[in-house]
Parts: sequence; C-alpha cells; structure tokens
Amino acid sequence: MTVSVRVAVLGASGYAGGELVRLLVRHPRVELVAVAGSSRAGEPMAAVFPHLRGIVELDLAEAASPALWDDLELDFVFLALPSGQAAELLPRVLPRAWERGVRVIDLSGDLRLPASLYEPWYGRPAADPALQAEAVYGLSELFPGRIREARLVANPGCYPTAILLALAPLAAAGGLASGQVVVDAKSGVSGAGRGASASTAFAEVNENFYPYKVGRHQHTPEIEHVLAELAGQGVTVLLTTHLLPVTRGILATCYVRPPEGWWPAPPVGEVAAAKAVIGGVGGPAAHPAGLAAQGAGAAAAAGAGRTAMQGAGEAGAPQQPDGAGDLGVVLDGLYRSFYAGKPFVRVLPPGQVPAIKHVQGSNFCDIGLHYDRRSGWITVFAAIDNLVKGAAGQAVQNLNLMAGWDETAGLDLVPLFP
Repeated sequence: MTVSVRVAVLGASGYAGGELVRLLVRHPRVELVAVAGSSRAGEPMAAVFPHLRGIVELDLAEAASPALWDDLELDFVFLALPSGQAAELLPRVLPRAWERGVRVIDLSGDLRLPASLYEPWYGRPAADPALQAEAVYGLSELFPGRIREARLVANPGCYPTAILLALAPLAAAGGLASGQVVVDAKSGVSGAGRGASASTAFAEVNENFYPYKVGRHQHTPEIEHVLAELAGQGVTVLLTTHLLPVTRGILATCYVRPPEGWWPAPPVGEVAAAKAVIGGVGGPAAHPAGLAAQGAGAAAAAGAGRTAMQGAGEAGAPQQPDGAGDLGVVLDGLYRSFYAGKPFVRVLPPGQVPAIKHVQGSNFCDIGLHYDRRSGWITVFAAIDNLVKGAAGQAVQNLNLMAGWDETAGLDLVPLFP
C-alpha cells in the first residue's frame, strides 16, 4: 500500500505523543515527516524514547515554531501538547494551514468544551470561540460522520473515552432519564503525563492506591456535556478518579439507576435509529453546536421507541412487556446492537467483566454489563489502554476516518499479555 499522507506530531516528547509516533510509523498509509517537543527540542527522537532507536530517525523541532506548518508539505498535524498550549498556537497557524488543506487532530482538552465549562474546570482562559465552534468532538464510535468531514478534531480525554463508551447506549435509549450517574474510575500513572512530580514518583505510587481530584476532575464536564446531548436532557455525573500503581490502563465502573419501570424498546429498531442520527453526515458539523443537534436527534429517536412501549393513557415510564425476559438480557442486546460494526468495542459475554490487562497496548474498549435485580441498579464496566484508545490510538482512528480509510488501518494491535 502506497503512502498517502504526510503528518507531523507536535508534543512528541510526552507519553501520548511518543505513543502516537509509535503507531504512525507502522501505519501503512502515513509518512511521518516531523516531530516536535519544546522541552527536548534539538534532540533525536531516539534519545527521548530509546525504544524507537533505528525506527524513527528524526530530531525534535520546536513545537511552537510556525515554520513547521509553513515549510513542510503536511496533510495532517497531531497536537499532543499540554493543555493551554494548543489554544495559544492554533490561532497563529491555522488560517494559513487551512489554505493549504492541512487538517488537525488535537489531543489536549483545549477544544472539547465551551468557554463557560472550560474556564472554571481548567482554571485558564478558553480557546478562541471560533476554534471551539469549528472543532468536532472526536469519539469515533459515536460521531464518525462528523469526524470524516472535519478539518479540526478535538480528541476525547482518556476517562471520557471509557465512560462515554460505557454509557452511550443507555443515554440514547433513555436509561439516564433519572439524570444521575455515579462513576468510579481508576487510571495508570502514565495518565498523569511524563512530567516528574511527587505524587507520581515510584515511592509514592508503588504498593499504594488513592483517589485524586475528588469533585474537581476536569473531565467531569466533558462527560456530562456529551451525555446530556445524547440523552436529550441534563445528566449529572459524580466522578471519582483513583491512581493505580500500574503504568497503563483505565477501568471505569459506572452505576446507573434507571427511571422506575424503564424498559428499553427493542434494541434493533431503537438503537439503529439513534445510531443513524449520531453517525450521520448531515446537519451541523461543529462541536458543541453540531453535537447538540446530533444528541437531540438521537434522543428523539430513542424517545420514539420508548413512547411506543407505553400503555394507553399512562403518564409514567414504559413498562416491561409480558414475556420480555430479564432486563440484563435486553441490555446485552442493546449494547451489541449499538456497537455492531464498531471494530474496537468488545461487548463481553454476560457474566464476564473487563480487565485493563486484557486491552493493554491495543485500541480496544472492553465493556461488561451487570443488572442487579435486588437493587435495581445497572453497572457498566469499561477498560481501555489510556495511551492508545484513550489518546494516540483514538487519534489515529480519527485520522483514518478523516482520510476515508478503514478505521482499523495501522491499529491492528493485539493486546499484550501477561
């Protein structure tokens, strides 16, 4: 297969950037022509990441240099810069880059949220509103049609990737109508980035386990924002994050108490309708405005299915149809239908739960389901590799969509085990 696009990675000296480089150099249709990282500018890539010795023969350029955009004939630029830096850089380089047809995938959090949500949670000024309006939220499984047409994509955060994939089918089917979700999520240390700190030092993390950013994790509004659009109503997420004494991986355990009497409509029709709206190419493409339109359509499709299940004259939630069987079985069908044809989401057989070891080094998201008859709660488990599906792999998946290729190109990664 011949090379089709020329790409650059800015922020290649960090964990996500280094992982992105590792994936891109083995992509059959990509030529990696430049890497940049301000903190290590001038050094060979192999000096920063010795595992790439003999594989990547490039020196790191200055990430903020406009010359990278002006002097190279690039098709795509990946930004793996710390939060805040992309928002400062892009207004200076994007107008000319877009004139030459360059498309951008940003792995930071700078373009995922409107200013009203970004500033209080990130503690810094938001990006130019025009950039935010242009950016499409890049969760490939939910918004492929938007991503294909985009010239600027905001790659999701690592926690939101796992949590949104875990909850999207329920949101589209009305299962979050109670408006409240509890999430207990745990991440490996690489999620904190490569910069040294006492909290991520070996002596602090080894044989230890603790929550962090309680009540103030910056991924909370991102999760709520997308779930609200999918559900067609506000959703409050109580997110507690924990640091695991492991290098890679996220395990999210999501607890949902569905509305009393809730019973999803038959999965094929309802979820197919929701998927058609979410994945379609029509309508507004920008995020968050385009996302709102997608979510409203998905909610309408889901609502139509739920209304059909209600008895005549009833004002309450739809009731379980006679002989429908166990809600856990129906949920399994709901998830399998929703993610049919999505190569990187693996819905596990009933009774099985995911583990981070089973997705390590891959772009998979493994999902497990449990319905507890006694309490009435639904528990959804999701496991990803935070550096692959939670960052670099998701970015390559978005590249494939934007370039019109198969989503799996360059991502045929078998998980590492043990």
